[in-house]
Amino acid sequence: MLKKTLPPLTAVLIGLSVLVALVSRFGASTEVLNFLFIADSDGGGLAAVASGQVWRLITPIFIHFGIMHVAFNMMWLWDLGKLVEMRRGALFLAAFVVVDGVASNLTQYLVTGSPYFGGMSGVVYGLLGFVWMQGRHNRHFGYELTKPTVIMMLAWFVLCWTGLLGPIANWAHTAGLLIGTIWGFVSRGRSASADIS
Repeated sequence: MLKKTLPPLTAVLIGLSVLVALVSRFGASTEVLNFLFIADSDGGGLAAVASGQVWRLITPIFIHFGIMHVAFNMMWLWDLGKLVEMRRGALFLAAFVVVDGVASNLTQYLVTGSPYFGGMSGVVYGLLGFVWMQGRHNRHFGYELTKPTVIMMLAWFVLCWTGLLGPIANWAHTAGLLIGTIWGFVSRGRSASADIS
């Protein structure tokens, strides 16, 4: 049975995202965000990361552009992150966020060449894919996403790709979803209850 406690890592991730959103005035203050973007704007590629600023590989997940952007992502992070943290533990969630977040950020940057992106959406889509596969294929997981939830999130994913919603980090979404789905399917035989902390 799951403990009825506040999921600490999920709360910290939400807190950091909201803090960065507020301090950067929801992405309007680029001087605040310069050290959080994956790369500098001078076209030097990942030179800053290579020189030791390795945090840039993960920090774009905390950048959000607008109240709706941060609110939507934090709502899903709370639901899905809490679920994974309570079933697999904080260490698992931390590893998942780092792997999925870094891979999503790198994919977005390497495909588009622009460092000006941010958001927790890649991680959120990764968590969606993970929970979706675990719910369908792991009888120990104890939770299954409803069909309308999956359809709505995948419809939103496709809508973002149409360009009708403006500039979206679609490659981050795609990488996150693929990684989470594969991870969730590959680890489908693992007991969730054994990892609760």
